[in-house]
Amino acid sequence: MSQLQGAIAATRFGMGARPGEIEAASSDPRGWLKAQIKSDAALVPADGLMSVKQVFEARRDAYGGMPPPGAPGAPGAQNGQGVRTEAQQKIQQQVQRESREGLLKEIDARGKHAAATTTSFAERWTRFWSNHFTVAARNAQLIGLVGPFEREAIRPHVFGSFAELLGASTFHPAMLTYLDANRSIGPSTQAAKRRDAGLNENLAREILELHTMGVGSGYTQADIIEFAKALTGWTIGNPQVARLAGAGGDGNGRARALQQVGGLAQEMQQALGETVFMEPLHEPGARSVLGKKYGGAAKTQAAAILDDLVMNPATAHHVATKLVRHFAADEPPAAAVKKIETAWMKSGANLATLARAVVDLDEAWVEAPQKFKTPEELLVSVARASGSETAFGRDQRQVYQSLAQQPFSAPSPAGWPDDTASWSGSDAIKKRLEWANAVSRRMVRGSSPTEFLDKALGPIAGAKTRQAVARAESAEQGFTLALMSPEFQRR
Repeated sequence: MSQLQGAIAATRFGMGARPGEIEAASSDPRGWLKAQIKSDAALVPADGLMSVKQVFEARRDAYGGMPPPGAPGAPGAQNGQGVRTEAQQKIQQQVQRESREGLLKEIDARGKHAAATTTSFAERWTRFWSNHFTVAARNAQLIGLVGPFEREAIRPHVFGSFAELLGASTFHPAMLTYLDANRSIGPSTQAAKRRDAGLNENLAREILELHTMGVGSGYTQADIIEFAKALTGWTIGNPQVARLAGAGGDGNGRARALQQVGGLAQEMQQALGETVFMEPLHEPGARSVLGKKYGGAAKTQAAAILDDLVMNPATAHHVATKLVRHFAADEPPAAAVKKIETAWMKSGANLATLARAVVDLDEAWVEAPQKFKTPEELLVSVARASGSETAFGRDQRQVYQSLAQQPFSAPSPAGWPDDTASWSGSDAIKKRLEWANAVSRRMVRGSSPTEFLDKALGPIAGAKTRQAVARAESAEQGFTLALMSPEFQRR
């Protein structure tokens, strides 16, 4: 029994068993998991990877002083600018190529870390939160930002407080860009009137709908609008923002206005790629959200609203339901959800406490596999048992794409789905079989199919699966049968 519990710890709570890991977890499965709940367990070495600030600086250097496309003052609209536009297009292509290369490095580093880490529960916990606070590489502007977002906003905070994690993700340049909050301007400000621009509600809506309270939890469209106004002013440092915030003057003359813009632009050049608060872009006045009034300094309005959302009972219920769905079953048992809600409210939404509460859910330790692996989980579990090169070959991204779950490319701000129906259609199963056949050709260079079952599943592998694998006509067919078995496709 204890060995079965050790296998569940490594494969359901973790990302899959490495050789010897089931045995290591079997003496104290829950203690083995709880030992991974520590602040540095989710961090990934950043060797060769760029910070979000470095990404913005590299783009600035590539353009060599020319504003990027879409920025104020960008060429192309006036006569006689054709040569410069062509040059800018070439630079843009270079930047996009470098961004794609950076994304490949991020995917490679992330996959190798998941395959090798000794704290795979911490890795699964991290990936849950990264999906909860989704930022996807949906366009060229975001490709270079998604990897830094996970490394900077998510991983350092997954065992801290939910308030810290919510704040770090909300105000990270990647999230501001993904949900267009960096271009949101208070509608009654001078900047909005000059630029014919205004409020963008995306970030406020997704925080309420996805990150905190959840759909149908009592907030209204008026709450979204008021929250969006509170978020105005938070943007990303660059000289163009300085011109937007400062130009047009304060009634003291053009010369003074230009001088003001120049000084602000210099500050923004130094803060390039950093989240900054620009009060001239913030909608003035007090805000009313969920029946509570938020006055005070403009810079603190959004943070005050976020703090109250953290301890809203609807937030506790929404996130608890998602956690139980991920670790226990597609249909979350109500009693388990209640336990996590209680831990949330009593601990002040401390994520380390929540992680321990999840480990202690009896509902998550039932013997039969409950969850259907997503493609990413499937690939990582093979990589942990047999090595990254075996699981991915030479191109991680291509393998992920073939199974329709490339990292950092969730289809919407809601993230990747977390239920069997979304991943088990006939076409998806066909693609998994094609992948299993390809992987099996590489796996024959290592251990036997039976040895693979022992180290990857242990006692989870049932008698029928073991018999089918043992009777396979070839080792390659045996590996395919093992990979496509119900026990390996589920966790």
